[in-house]
Amino acid sequence: MSQVYDRVALIGLGLIASSMYWAIRRAGLAGEVTGYARSEATRETARRIGLCDRVCDSAAEAAEGADLVVLCVPVGAMGAVAKEIAPVLKPGATVSDVGSVKRHVIEAVAPHVPEGVHFVPAHPLAGTEHSGPESGFAQLFDNRWCLLVPVEGTPPEPVAQLRALWEGMGANVDAMDADHHDLVLAVTSHAPHLIAYTMVGVADDLRRVTDSEVIKYSAAGFRDFTRIAASDPTMWRDVFLTNKDATLEILGRFTEELFALQRAIRTGDGEHLFDYFTHTRAIRRGIIEAGQDTDAPDFGRAKVVKA
Repeated sequence: MSQVYDRVALIGLGLIASSMYWAIRRAGLAGEVTGYARSEATRETARRIGLCDRVCDSAAEAAEGADLVVLCVPVGAMGAVAKEIAPVLKPGATVSDVGSVKRHVIEAVAPHVPEGVHFVPAHPLAGTEHSGPESGFAQLFDNRWCLLVPVEGTPPEPVAQLRALWEGMGANVDAMDADHHDLVLAVTSHAPHLIAYTMVGVADDLRRVTDSEVIKYSAAGFRDFTRIAASDPTMWRDVFLTNKDATLEILGRFTEELFALQRAIRTGDGEHLFDYFTHTRAIRRGIIEAGQDTDAPDFGRAKVVKA
């Protein structure tokens, strides 16, 4: 791959930003990558492991002179960060983000983006349950999807340039409207996370089953719930507060389906249960056929080796 941007600034140095840095370096997509994290300890860690070419002590310092600034902070903090960096953004630069909610981010960030600077929100559909600057690795985005959600009136050139960066980092790229994005993600990510948090909470509250039994005898289904429920609490708090309507709509539908399954179990309606499980099994096959997971034993979860 050839260089896409002269300078990229990463604001927030967690899993996504650190993986972006290693993926950018792997493919030579930027001349320089600057970084900033609010915590001094995180900045020190980043410097120690060589994360970013230059770790700055303010968001404005990192963003100044950058051709692309990527907001990699929790969605609840993006508006404040955008306001802070706005005075130093250079004309023609692009501002993007990696948040898993898009309508709220657009409403929070767009008012602070100066005229002559392009705002192209994005969402890489990739992650692990780990967080922090040491959790990133270059392969995180390989064959995963990144959704671009350009705001109205954005010229095609900055969108195409950002697409080239994400494709260079290994991602498949698609474009989507903000409200549709938020509904899709409520189905595929947000509601499942809430359900996982709830199930782990139920196990913790059920005093007739001890903590040691939950840990020792965890079947694969519960283990998957605990993996999801180990995700970053600040990020997920902000997701639910900022994608409230879509999440509540999906949870309402989930509750209706759950009541129907409860009724089938109570009345011994095996036909309903079998038909329902057959249908959902087909969706799993579709995900595997699309290359978005593997049917290898233990879901192919080998330990990730950092680049």
